[in-house]
Amino acid sequence: LIEDSKATKQKYDVGSWLIPTISVLAAMLVASILMLAQGLDPILAYKSLFTTAFGSSNGIASTLGKATPLVLSGLAVTLGLRAGLFNIGVQGQLLTGALASAWAGYAITNLPPVIHVSVALGFGFFFGGLVGAIAGYLKAFRGVHEVITTIMLNSIVMGIVDYLASHPFKEPDQALTRTPQIIESVRLPVFGAFPSGFAVSLLLAVIMWWVLGYTTTGFRFNSVGRNRFAAWYAGISYKRTIFFAMLFSGGIAGLGGAVETLGITYRFEPAFNLGLGFDGITIALLGRVHPIGIIPGAILIG
Repeated sequence: LIEDSKATKQKYDVGSWLIPTISVLAAMLVASILMLAQGLDPILAYKSLFTTAFGSSNGIASTLGKATPLVLSGLAVTLGLRAGLFNIGVQGQLLTGALASAWAGYAITNLPPVIHVSVALGFGFFFGGLVGAIAGYLKAFRGVHEVITTIMLNSIVMGIVDYLASHPFKEPDQALTRTPQIIESVRLPVFGAFPSGFAVSLLLAVIMWWVLGYTTTGFRFNSVGRNRFAAWYAGISYKRTIFFAMLFSGGIAGLGGAVETLGITYRFEPAFNLGLGFDGITIALLGRVHPIGIIPGAILIG
């Protein structure tokens, strides 16, 4: 039995990286066929893609900067999936966190840089988690499916943030819908070709990997995700687990929006953040719903 268990685990470990690799190569092959059909050179296209992304310090910094919110949105989707939830609302949660951190970045002043950054990131996590908690409450205590509530909350949140960014939070004397720039002290620094926001996303990925794999909280999330009836029979509170899974999933998504604001855009403008939450679904599935596996997928998309 022990040998069979080891063999099964080894097969799973091989499949966990082999299947995403084959998927990416298959996508590149299909894209190459489409380029050839138009008389274009796919080798030149892929060479340009990878040399631009990784051939210089500026390219690496740009790639990692683009990958940072993608890692966090992928982690948000992964946490939900581990608890048996399909969080389609990452986009709305990310936008909420981005706007909240932008407000904290320009409206709050006279704070030391480290504290100001922490406050702005905290704003992003809190308000993103608040949106996720609404869907979590409706799922856990009212039985409303999370796909429906998160899709509807996306529309509601997009309307609210557009209103706030175009009226009370709008940059004065500006025709575009956007907030003022955040002050210098709250901007996330870049160390050479390594943006500090990417370090935050890596740290959170490692923490989530440890929590899901080695703590009782992670055991509760995984148990409810695999079989909520068995989890309930084992004494795990299904409702509380669902609620907190959605709350933390939304918080991580909001943190992704906050890092995007503090490290890349330096203000909130709705057009800058479109699609990042939905890309998190692709990245989570490409990474086989594993916190560490999300990182290379996010770098590839970035």
